[in-house]
Amino acid sequence: MQIFAQIAFILAFAAGIGIFIFNIRRMIRNVKLGREIDRSDHPGKRWKKMAKLALGQYKMVRRPVSGIVHIIVYLGFIIINIEVLEIVIDGIFGTHRIFAFAGDAYSFLIGAFEILALLVLLGVIIFWIRRNILHVYRFMAREMTSWPKNDANYILYFEMVLMLLFLIMNAADHQLQINGAPHYVEAGAFPVSSMFLPLLDGLSNSTLIIIERTAWWLHILGILFFLNYLYY
Repeated sequence: MQIFAQIAFILAFAAGIGIFIFNIRRMIRNVKLGREIDRSDHPGKRWKKMAKLALGQYKMVRRPVSGIVHIIVYLGFIIINIEVLEIVIDGIFGTHRIFAFAGDAYSFLIGAFEILALLVLLGVIIFWIRRNILHVYRFMAREMTSWPKNDANYILYFEMVLMLLFLIMNAADHQLQINGAPHYVEAGAFPVSSMFLPLLDGLSNSTLIIIERTAWWLHILGILFFLNYLYY
């Protein structure tokens, strides 16, 4: 049974990455249709500006409230996805929490990821309220309604679901560790997902495994889908 799960994961992962590479190659092809311009002057200034605007999200930080929340969501979402590396390795080789051997360092990382997931979830909810309830003036402009508004909401919903799946996966895993289930050795720290434990207490190990595996699969498949949705 495990080998079929590994094969299914490899196929799904290969398909998601393959579609992403295809789309990126098409985007590069379209960019190359443009006229060549020599932009080799002032490389230091150009790289500094690119880092400030693209990586540092400078334009968003100029608005204090939304800027701070944006940075939390932006950095939190990226940092949390470091755990995707572990998910990919586990999916390919049929292991479970392959990096658990790191001990306290692993516990610190999982705990930090959970706190960031909660902050991202709260940040995304704030953004959704600003867009759909508070009617912020700049979101009422014609170019920010219709499809742009729906597109933004779709991304917010995706991020909400992905963060919840991450926490549900960890909560079920934690409960299985407490129950002493086979292959679920004690690993990680769960400061946020542990709040879900009262909802899982009393469930059989087989039910908890179904919950944990379902959340695990939906989480990684959601990331692969989101990866390709962002291209559009």
